[in-house]
Amino acid sequence: MSSLPKLEFNKLQKRLRRHMGQAIDDYKMIEEGDRVMVCLSGGKDSYTMLDILINLQNSAPIKFDLVAVNMDQKQPGYPEHVLPEYLDALGLEYYIVNKDTYSIVKQKIPEGKTTCGLCSRLRRGTLYAFAEDIGATKIALGHHKDDIVQTLFLNMFYGARLSAMPPKLLSDDKRNIVIRPLAYCRESDIEAFSEHKEFPIIPCNLCGSQENLQRQNIRKMLMDWEKTDGSRIEKIFSSMQKIAPSQMADPNLFDFASLAIDRSGERKEYQFGSALKVDAGGVPASTPVLADFIELVELN
Repeated sequence: MSSLPKLEFNKLQKRLRRHMGQAIDDYKMIEEGDRVMVCLSGGKDSYTMLDILINLQNSAPIKFDLVAVNMDQKQPGYPEHVLPEYLDALGLEYYIVNKDTYSIVKQKIPEGKTTCGLCSRLRRGTLYAFAEDIGATKIALGHHKDDIVQTLFLNMFYGARLSAMPPKLLSDDKRNIVIRPLAYCRESDIEAFSEHKEFPIIPCNLCGSQENLQRQNIRKMLMDWEKTDGSRIEKIFSSMQKIAPSQMADPNLFDFASLAIDRSGERKEYQFGSALKVDAGGVPASTPVLADFIELVELN
């Protein structure tokens, strides 16, 4: 057991539960009668997601079922006993999906190149199909707020597009809905929670592939930013929830071509932001109107 004091752990658990509950409510992730397939990889994020979901299930005002699913991709050295033993102890319905995607990835990806992209696509396709097979209405993945913000910059810097991981997603074929209940949770909280709970972590590098270098660069950049502004990631995530299409540049999201002048109404007094007027000592005034702007120009 970690050295985290009981009071601190209780606060941490309540914070994770509150954030998860808020995300679920904001995006209507889980509804009455849902059968939620919780994808369990053996990492800290998915263990934490399952633990908090079970906790919420016991007190939620709606009824929904949880079923844990792990995909054994046949990496050499994969400890097949770990997750079944853990899930047996929970008494939770679960399935282990055996699919040798490891051989496919090794065959397709040259030696030394990252395998994560193809591996995740193969895993996603298998899990989507399995969700239908067991009648799951939602697929829960363990991505957290840090993952989402990192993906935003990863796609901007290396993919030249503004997109990330939405908290709730309808698959392209419209046959599955993916949810990310940890969308409001920070990785540092999840890590502390996982260490305290002593989850039986299974390393994700059994295939020998190192994490994508591009994502590592983005993570380092964001960590450096947070050293000077501890709320930077929170602000970036919040901005993703307050998008103004008319202030961006995508003509598919906003009809720039049809913009037209309309001077039929009464003209309002123009404002030029704050503190345009200055006194003799260079101190800004507080009533920014057109006359102030003219006076400022004359002063200069």
